[in-house]
Amino acid sequence: MVNLDDSSVYTSLDKFGMGTQIRGLPNQCRQAWDKASKFVLPSGYSDVDKVVILGMGGSAIGGDLLRGLAAPLSRPLVLVHRDYDLPAWVDDKTLVIGASYSGNTEETISGFTQALKKGCKKLVISTGGRLTELARQNNVPIFVIEHASPPRAALGYSLLPLLAIMQSLGFTSAEAADVDGMIRALEILGASWQDDSPAERNQAKTLAARLHGKIAVVYGAGILTDVARRWKTQINENSKQWAFFETLPELNHNAVLGYRYPAGTSDRMYVLFLRCQSLHPRTLVRYKVTGELLDQRSIPHQYIDSQGGNDLKHVMSLVLLGDWVSYYLAMLNGTDPSPVPEIDLLKKRLAEEK
Repeated sequence: MVNLDDSSVYTSLDKFGMGTQIRGLPNQCRQAWDKASKFVLPSGYSDVDKVVILGMGGSAIGGDLLRGLAAPLSRPLVLVHRDYDLPAWVDDKTLVIGASYSGNTEETISGFTQALKKGCKKLVISTGGRLTELARQNNVPIFVIEHASPPRAALGYSLLPLLAIMQSLGFTSAEAADVDGMIRALEILGASWQDDSPAERNQAKTLAARLHGKIAVVYGAGILTDVARRWKTQINENSKQWAFFETLPELNHNAVLGYRYPAGTSDRMYVLFLRCQSLHPRTLVRYKVTGELLDQRSIPHQYIDSQGGNDLKHVMSLVLLGDWVSYYLAMLNGTDPSPVPEIDLLKKRLAEEK
């Protein structure tokens, strides 16, 4: 097996610097928050009661995490929309945010083009591309991402501007101190997970070794539902490996019956429970009992607890851990985590079919 404590592994495989991107997430969050805190929306945006975030892949994950964090609020309703057509119920009290790192995501452009024909409020978050052109032509506010990376490595610019917008619109009382505390927590935790931290005391390297050669199934609940989604997509994109995610308590009403067949499946699976103590008490009981059901079928699994004292820390600590796990899993698979040739091929073929 690849020695994850050998620095030459990273120089030989990580040719585009994904490890540097993951290591830099705390600083990226700080830069994104500082910029977003100075961003001013038009005064007419203050009456929105719904937020629709148009996005795909790494450009949408910030909206997913926001949705979980915003769930306890009385308003707004937050929806992440991954499709070509805009929901029909979008109205003049809806803020439609086109989120595309490249600005050229065709599903996002399609939905945003439809939004331009409606009386809804609009905003674009992007580095440029066609989406930004449309926004400029129609006098739509643009939050410019100032970070060079694959979209999935720009999470700070995907999430923190959304949090700042929620604060500016009066939907949340989140303060700069909360964000600063989260960033400092990531700096401390990240130091123990980065590649110069030995495997014997590196949780991310240990988890990657356990997932190597397995199909990862990530379970989450509540605010951790879309953190589980993030783990799944990072393992897909960085590690080039099969992975899936499911949500409690829903999976207790169906997925637990699937542990039986096909024969031999248990040898190939590894289940990860993402957990924090702020989840509903009954959901935490379900975590325990679901683990017992997995034990009955000899399916390996592990509980992974978040770090921090509030929801933002719970979410982001597990996000960063998952990013490092997917990175080390890429090394164990002998692959560069950055290139995504299958996605590039899909885009090429889609362009040919227009």
